[in-house]
Amino acid sequence: MTARAIRIIGFDPGLRRTGWGIVESDGVRLVYVASGVITPPKDDDLAYRLSALFDAVTSVIQSFSPSEAAVEETFVNENPRSTLKLGQARGAILLAPARLGLRVAEYTPNLIKKSVTGTGHAEKQQIQAMISFLLPKATFDSADEADALAIAITHAHHRSSRQRLATVAAKVAGT
Repeated sequence: MTARAIRIIGFDPGLRRTGWGIVESDGVRLVYVASGVITPPKDDDLAYRLSALFDAVTSVIQSFSPSEAAVEETFVNENPRSTLKLGQARGAILLAPARLGLRVAEYTPNLIKKSVTGTGHAEKQQIQAMISFLLPKATFDSADEADALAIAITHAHHRSSRQRLATVAAKVAGT
């Protein structure tokens, strides 16, 4: 990678399993760096599980020093209780990179699928196949890791557009 390459970490939030994946992008090429899954203790009370999740996310970020982070947005489940717990897990995951000074972007599940596979309703197997194609050196053992890498790739593809929009908005606000 060139000196202009940026390291991006993606997170696929979950209270039981949170996938994380790191890529480097120079605007043209993507390079796999690392990926894994965080599994907070399932028998602890919610507050301690969230604390363990926050600490593990913080540790991964400190170990790999990404420049930016991306997190999948919450989709509403049929079970409102599960949706609320997922939202709390997302809160812990969003807080960790923000506390470490990283810019944090959020992407919808359909945008992530469309960015990686070309369709917004792709199946898990399609995402995993495309991750293997886009990042041939990637080694991942779960859909959570593949999804996290897809989130990082989505951010790599969309970050320049977000930056241009922010620049235009700043100019408009300054006039």
